[in-house]
Amino acid sequence: MKYLRIARLSFFLFLSTVCRAQQHSGTALMHAHNDYVHPIPFLNAYYQEAASIEVDIFLHQGQLCVAHTEQEIDPRKTLAALYLAPLQDKIRFHGGKVYAKDKPLNLLIDLKTHGATTVPALVRVLQKYPALTSCPSLTITLSGSVPEATTWSSYPAYIHFDGRPAVNYTPEQLARISMMSDDFSQYTVWNGKGVILAKDRQKIEDVIQSVHARGKKFRFWATPDVVNAWITLGKLGVDYIGTDKVVDLSTFMKETPHVTYTNGDVHPVAPAPVLPSGTTVARNIIFLIGDGMGLAQQYAGYTANHGALNLFTMPVVGLSITTSADRYITDSAAGATAMASGKKTNNRAVGVDSLGRSIPSIIAPLRRHRFRTAVISTGDITDATPAAFYGHSADRSSSEAIAADFLSSDIDVLIGAGSAHFLQRKDGRDLRGELQQKGYTVATDVRTLDTLRSSKFVLLDNNMGLSMKQGRGPLLATTLDKTLQAFSTGKEPFFIMAEGAQIDWGGHSNDMEYVVREMLNFDQAVGRAMQYVAKHPETLLVVTADHETGGLTLLDGNLKTGQLRGHFSTDDHTAIPVMVYAYGAGASNFAGVYQNIELYKKMLKVLGIQP
Repeated sequence: MKYLRIARLSFFLFLSTVCRAQQHSGTALMHAHNDYVHPIPFLNAYYQEAASIEVDIFLHQGQLCVAHTEQEIDPRKTLAALYLAPLQDKIRFHGGKVYAKDKPLNLLIDLKTHGATTVPALVRVLQKYPALTSCPSLTITLSGSVPEATTWSSYPAYIHFDGRPAVNYTPEQLARISMMSDDFSQYTVWNGKGVILAKDRQKIEDVIQSVHARGKKFRFWATPDVVNAWITLGKLGVDYIGTDKVVDLSTFMKETPHVTYTNGDVHPVAPAPVLPSGTTVARNIIFLIGDGMGLAQQYAGYTANHGALNLFTMPVVGLSITTSADRYITDSAAGATAMASGKKTNNRAVGVDSLGRSIPSIIAPLRRHRFRTAVISTGDITDATPAAFYGHSADRSSSEAIAADFLSSDIDVLIGAGSAHFLQRKDGRDLRGELQQKGYTVATDVRTLDTLRSSKFVLLDNNMGLSMKQGRGPLLATTLDKTLQAFSTGKEPFFIMAEGAQIDWGGHSNDMEYVVREMLNFDQAVGRAMQYVAKHPETLLVVTADHETGGLTLLDGNLKTGQLRGHFSTDDHTAIPVMVYAYGAGASNFAGVYQNIELYKKMLKVLGIQP
């Protein structure tokens, strides 16, 4: 049966399959428990497009009153007034459908008084609302003190019943059952935290599968009403998840496609080769920055890559505090400037101090010592992080001015997107000729990379700015390899800064697939850099981030399948310190907890250069 197959899938696949089958979003699985106790009965759940809405009724003095207990009965709060009339209005408004897109609704009416007398009264009331009894997308289901199953055939065909898994029904009776329910507490005392005991889980799986084998949907009542319980119940195959937190569960379900991802593109990871001990001075530095890359993003990548990440094989780990000069939470401009220059500055500022005065980046002392240098990014090369290594502006958005600053940077290699800021500028100035006069080969197609023979080149290909979801491919690792090859032919030491720019963009988008694929792409570049260091142990590799983006937390995952679910608390940056990883000559200097400006000082220290 369809639901038996669904029960065995992951929560994400479960939700998406049901959504496609029923032509609506993840709210299809939401059961609004005791909806009438909310400040706005019916409409609150309706506007969240709940798949099932529960209401308790008493037959009281000839009226069907809505209440949880007999003591709470208010004659003004009738089933007709609170539910039937407004529901009929919605159905008529939508031309005979419950919801605009014909999403189904189960109205679960829980009988608190004896069914033999309550159901006939209910039928009499429903006759006044023909739009309900004839609506194909509405199912009216009775639960609680329902009449004996042997009498069900005497009621109108639009009346359905909530069955119990332990009861043996005849085929005719089973045909009147729209769903089956049971008491969760009869299976486990689990409170929603951690995991369910294996023996309890088996009982739960057995009952769900038995119900699905009979072709019916299933729900539990009295389940924990927390995120971990929603995830667990969904993975177990429960069809309706009961909740008193209608808006929260609706949001949780609607965001499922954006915050869940199962990775199928696994890249190999090997243990980091052991390097000769005692090397404290480095000749070269490869500095990799994962923009917006927090520890959660890294562990998401580790999970998606089936429990392996090049980054996690690096032997030295530190922690960088990212506050800027004027804000508790930094942006990329201030964060990158701190790492590039050793000075804190204001948010939005690149290559200037907090007073707006130009300050040199690490490139300046390195060029004085004849280092070859490169700046690479999978984003606009004039954007904040790469710009901090050669530009000087109080406003990171001054892209054309930042591009012009490159002419005086003396950097050997520049690779990224954003060609318009150099070649099709609004001010009419084309920098191609000026770059060529300074000895640069200028290219705009990454496919020409292997044909470049110049020791100085500027590659401005806008394909570098595509996301992995858009098909960018392994350009970060490829361009890093090319630069390493070019620099390895000479006798000069080198410094390369390469940025995985779009981990940050995935965080801003609150898109788990975006984040994970960019993270894994970045990790492949980390792997290439580690391979280089293993063959050239006089080289230091440092990997870090400018800040964390998205406030990502991981709520569920599977290291064997690469499946995971996260939650973003913001679409902006956070103040969480970021990890620093080091491998190679002088790596031990990067252990500990320190301000991001210390990275500049530590890199110069291991190179034996005074700032």
